[in-house]
Amino acid sequence: MALSSMTGFARGHGVVGAYAWSWEIKSVNAKGLDIRFRLPPGWDAVEVAARTRATQALSRGTVYCNLTAARQGVPPTVKVNEPVLNAVIATLNQLTGRIDAAAPSLDGILALKGVIEVTEEDEREDEHREAEAAILKGFDKALADLDAMRKHEGDTLGQLLTTRLDEIAALTARAEAAPGRKPEAIKARLAAQVAALIEASQRFDSDRLYQEAIMLATKADIREELDRLVSHVAQVRKLIAEGGPAGRRLDFLAQELNRESNTLTAKANDVELTNIGLQLKSVVEQFREQVQNLE
Repeated sequence: MALSSMTGFARGHGVVGAYAWSWEIKSVNAKGLDIRFRLPPGWDAVEVAARTRATQALSRGTVYCNLTAARQGVPPTVKVNEPVLNAVIATLNQLTGRIDAAAPSLDGILALKGVIEVTEEDEREDEHREAEAAILKGFDKALADLDAMRKHEGDTLGQLLTTRLDEIAALTARAEAAPGRKPEAIKARLAAQVAALIEASQRFDSDRLYQEAIMLATKADIREELDRLVSHVAQVRKLIAEGGPAGRRLDFLAQELNRESNTLTAKANDVELTNIGLQLKSVVEQFREQVQNLE
């Protein structure tokens, strides 16, 4: 199963009978799955089925689903509202002779609000149901296109993440091989510092200082951090290879990688190890930023 991005866009349109419709679906990053529909009046029945299908197809992201639908090619029907017309004529008759004005014209009466009604032919329920089925079929197609785009972007992200992982693994190997990380080297540096302190002042207890130096050397060892970095990299590679909605787990591992690189940098008392730690932190941050886009 491939990795998927949380960002994507798809559009679809069609005509069935007298109805023309179009879908526009787009998704952006989110912590969970949030599907939002915007439908024209009269098409609410479409949302339930469409939401179910989107929930089954997607795991994360804010998804905006916009539908437009309209009847086309239906000739309008013009009707005279008889009750309104009769009321207007009765009022005009009452005012005749009371107001010095020209008699009203036919077009003037018909122009009054409510006298003329322009309507479309009533919708047939079977035609509406047929249009709903076509619109849902169009939604399936647009949803599949959205999913395909998200997977395509997921493939690209997977390649980028693999590149970052290779860099993390290479830096970890450099730290492993660095002469300055060996306990013997750490003890030697501390011993030299202790010797310098003793030479500067005879008041220092040499035995106590050497004991403290040994403790500091033990604390400065980055063996555990290196082992955990190797383990986390292996877990990340496995998740990328398995694919699917792995974004949350990869984000957790990115946090762990960041924690280990911070600890390694803090423990390093060697210039080379410090530089490696700083590079690790930079690469891990890039890795984490890219993981935020995964489903």
